[in-house]
Amino acid sequence: MDNLSDALKKLKITTTDSTADSLEGCLDCLLQALAQNNTETSEKIQKSGVLQVFASLLMPQSSCTAKVANIIAEVARNEFMRNPCVDAGLIPPLVQLLNCKDQEVLLQTGRALGNICYDSHTLQSQLINMGVIPTLVKLLGIHCQNAALTEMCLVAFGNLAELESSKEQFAYTNIAEELVKLFKKQIEHDKKEMIFEVLAPLAENDVIKLQLVEAGLVECLLEIVQKTVDSDKEDDMAELKTASDLMVLLLLGDESMQKLFEGGKGSVFQRVLLWIPSNSHQLQLAGALAIANFARNDGNCIHMVDNGIVQKLMDLLDRHVEDGNVTVQHAALSALRNLAIPVVNKAKMLSAGVAEAVLKFLRSEMPPVQFKLLGTLRMLIDAQAEAAEQLGKNIKLVERLVEWCEAKDHAGVMGESNRLLSALIRHSKSKDVIRTIVQSGGIKHLVTMATSEHVIMQNEALVALALIAALELVTAEKDLENAQLVQILHRLLSDDRSAPEIKYNSMVLICALIGSEPLQKEVQSMAFLEVVSKLRSHENKTVAQQASLTEQRLAVES
Repeated sequence: MDNLSDALKKLKITTTDSTADSLEGCLDCLLQALAQNNTETSEKIQKSGVLQVFASLLMPQSSCTAKVANIIAEVARNEFMRNPCVDAGLIPPLVQLLNCKDQEVLLQTGRALGNICYDSHTLQSQLINMGVIPTLVKLLGIHCQNAALTEMCLVAFGNLAELESSKEQFAYTNIAEELVKLFKKQIEHDKKEMIFEVLAPLAENDVIKLQLVEAGLVECLLEIVQKTVDSDKEDDMAELKTASDLMVLLLLGDESMQKLFEGGKGSVFQRVLLWIPSNSHQLQLAGALAIANFARNDGNCIHMVDNGIVQKLMDLLDRHVEDGNVTVQHAALSALRNLAIPVVNKAKMLSAGVAEAVLKFLRSEMPPVQFKLLGTLRMLIDAQAEAAEQLGKNIKLVERLVEWCEAKDHAGVMGESNRLLSALIRHSKSKDVIRTIVQSGGIKHLVTMATSEHVIMQNEALVALALIAALELVTAEKDLENAQLVQILHRLLSDDRSAPEIKYNSMVLICALIGSEPLQKEVQSMAFLEVVSKLRSHENKTVAQQASLTEQRLAVES
């Protein structure tokens, strides 16, 4: 350790007149000491104040530069040394060195910067602002034959790509092209894995998604899937998962998705179709998720339904009814829900038996599956009176909906159940459906739904309740009274924040409720006339007109 103290003293008094040889000797001594006991040596280096000297030694033309950068990289492996390195002003000269030609200097500089900024978003952002991203991408292109440098660049990209601000900068480089080129050369699993770790965060950016598609990443991914699909080796299975997940991620961008769909003729789309009947759960999942992503616009949905995708998805669901894979169920239902959005697809999907296929999952105890099941049924019955009536008379379904309307722990399932109950009434306009819902105890949930914070749900509830009052008031009377509907309507009409359509539908409902004696008494006892007459001067004409009509009705009844 005496040698170390001497070396530190020499370095401390070093100036430009020191010979390179004496400097080299001191630096070698430090590197040796760090190799023997990194923590203790780093502490001594910090105390000696030699870090400040290093800043002046980081010269592109100096023969000692690689060793100085190596020492910095070694000391910065200790967390307690990172701030002192920053305070010593080492980051700017290190960033400058990324422009030099010497591969050893580049490698040690990259290590030094990586270790100093490890785990610090603040310092990583500083590097991004200093322009390291385009520099590193260029280095990757120039030195792709140098394995150590390539790895250094990949580690740096992996760390920087986690930051949102980096993605815009990456999008202005040819990173996509360089990574795909590099990926094609790799044989070892570990190397591919490293590139995947950079691709995944970058592919979250829509511009980069498209660049990756154009650079040919998809073809690489499809090749991996083909090679690994039948393997039971752990590495292959991991690669299959990563490749198919990344493929689905690329389809989340509208432009990249449309480019790969190619009007339904795209070879990628055709290959993905083959994943759905596969025996690999991972591929079934990725295939169904890919279809859900392709089904993000009406044109694609119509084309896919006309070309038989529905049967493939129903066959897949059939394989997962008993003790099925929940993620596959969820993905296949997501795809069906999206496909059911265009009006022209609904009747086709209903006649293909989609509603029956979906109902097989009513027993599911998994909230994500329940949520998608409800959404799919709601999409299917939109403006389909016959289907809505058929489902609305299905006691098992209605009872399950009423049960899920109380799923307080799962707001999504609770909201979708309420919306489906309301939709069954609104689209069927059927007395039988209303009776089934009354018998199953669904009325109180529709009344609660009228107080939702979402205007669209409030509205759906009020329209359904108005239909109940118009078609089956006597049957529902008791439940409407117990659920305190009249008090709620009074509150909605008195509240200035209620949307115009809420006020309008509340008044329509009041007019229908006066047909019931007990409910009419409640209306009279609550001074509705006063609230309604104020609404005659409402800025919305439809509300003002309805207020006049409602006022007349109330006056007649009183």
